[in-house]
Amino acid sequence: MNIQYEDTTLPGSYGVVGSFPKSFGYGVEVPDLEESPTSADKPRILLMGLRRSGKSSIQKVVFHKMSPNETLFLESTNKIYKDDISGSSFVNFQIWDFPGQVDFFDPTFDSEMIFKGAGALIFVIDAQDDYMEALSRLHLTVSRAYKVNPDINFEVFIHKVDGLSDDHKIETQRDIHQRANDDLTDASLEKVHLSFYLTSIYDHSIFEAFSKVVQKLIPQLPTLENLLNIFISHSGIEKAFLFDVSSKIYIATDSAPVDMQSYELCCDMIDVVLDISCIYGLEDGSGSAYDEESLAIIKLNNTTVLYLKEVTKFLALVCILREESFERKGLIEYNFHCFRKAIHEVFEVGSSNDGAAWRPASSSSNSQPSLKYASLNGSGV
Repeated sequence: MNIQYEDTTLPGSYGVVGSFPKSFGYGVEVPDLEESPTSADKPRILLMGLRRSGKSSIQKVVFHKMSPNETLFLESTNKIYKDDISGSSFVNFQIWDFPGQVDFFDPTFDSEMIFKGAGALIFVIDAQDDYMEALSRLHLTVSRAYKVNPDINFEVFIHKVDGLSDDHKIETQRDIHQRANDDLTDASLEKVHLSFYLTSIYDHSIFEAFSKVVQKLIPQLPTLENLLNIFISHSGIEKAFLFDVSSKIYIATDSAPVDMQSYELCCDMIDVVLDISCIYGLEDGSGSAYDEESLAIIKLNNTTVLYLKEVTKFLALVCILREESFERKGLIEYNFHCFRKAIHEVFEVGSSNDGAAWRPASSSSNSQPSLKYASLNGSGV
């Protein structure tokens, strides 16, 4: 495998977009969320499930770069842990990690306060354990949350599937899916939609699942997908992801199906770029050598090229293309420049609409950004 790493930029072209201003919500980490006046404005993701189902491990691996093996030593959560995902990441929301045995009938449990501001509720089920009790708890949780907030997205992580055979994974998912939806039908909650994901912290499945959850909280997702479709169709690119560099969550991709192997390659490329940047790059004062000049090209020995370019301080565009398509590198870079300006325009419009950029997708938003800069084509504009 031949790796080419560059820190070059077109003169005068890429300096227009650095990191987004703090009006977009990228502030410093707040030590106590309950005392923060802005914390209530951020979308909230609730992480629930029985004890030892893997909730805290998921949070630590995805957002705090903890090694999966280190999570074996985490203690059980005995109170609500609130984590503000901002400062070092594009994604701007809170994760509330709940203890396993939440008593919804406890007078101190304020359902209105907890569920009202939530954009998504992730319920984690241990696939290697008897999940009948977890299904009962899932039904109770969903029923209570739906009454308070019908717009909440319900996500079910069928977790720890790394220890199951492929046939067992499929059978477990089918059984949990059937039983959970039957319980909702019996309770006359047919309108509630549950999304199911097979996950493990020992591979990239947990990152892809979280990507799908986060995407539902981005009202501009259709616009981002459209921009990516325009970019790849006029640049000879096969697949493109818009990554949150810190967490390796992709906040958008083009309309082509996501191949897990391609996604893993892109994640590995981000790791390579960050590692090389830390060793050889110059820090910008924030402790990160990843900046607006970061660019990396990895040529695999199967004529596939991986291309990474910084979009903002928090985002990177990672593309997969054939070596013959990469011969038109100048066209790709020109189209990328237009794409980068369009991304800036999208979130500039979103931030001016009272923080609409991070409202749950189900909430109303009157300002849909226009594709002002999406003039990408194969012949050059």
